[in-house]
Amino acid sequence: MEGKHSLIESMLFSQRMAQLSKALWKSIEKDWQNWIKPFNLNINEHHILWIAYHLNGASISDVAKFGVMHVSTAFNFSKKLEDRGLLEFSKRESDKRNTYIQLTSQGESLLLQLMEEYEPKNNSVYQGALPLRELYGKFPDIIELMAIVRNIYGEDFMEIFEKSFHNIETQFIEEDGKMKKTNIKTVV
Repeated sequence: MEGKHSLIESMLFSQRMAQLSKALWKSIEKDWQNWIKPFNLNINEHHILWIAYHLNGASISDVAKFGVMHVSTAFNFSKKLEDRGLLEFSKRESDKRNTYIQLTSQGESLLLQLMEEYEPKNNSVYQGALPLRELYGKFPDIIELMAIVRNIYGEDFMEIFEKSFHNIETQFIEEDGKMKKTNIKTVV
């Protein structure tokens, strides 16, 4: 026995999480790919653009950490985005060891266009959660899942996670059924 938990209880929890996560990820991955495919992006590229936008000058190490990908994956996909004119690479005087990325105006424009093109009806997880929202008047908080992720990846991961959603709540409005960026830029 590990601590006060039986081996069976531990394995059942781990396997439930594995099976549910895999099923959920499969649906998320399909929806995500369908959303970004018209923009000639893959999931890693879109995720890098998203992180670069919300961190506003992220190191490749930060992209890898918050994108939950290997550093070489973050670098290689960032290079492809740079070749397309969507990202710029730089070094900082105070930190010559790390490489930083910044969205170009073309990269920001593409990301904002993607956000405008988001269609809830094409998102399986959103659709799957709608009955819960209708029943309880809100979407699931998933606070327990967030606590597990916080325990695995740390507080700084969750701070960036929350910052990106705070940015959306404060920097975007819904207009004519589309998400539009406001002219207000908040800094957290």
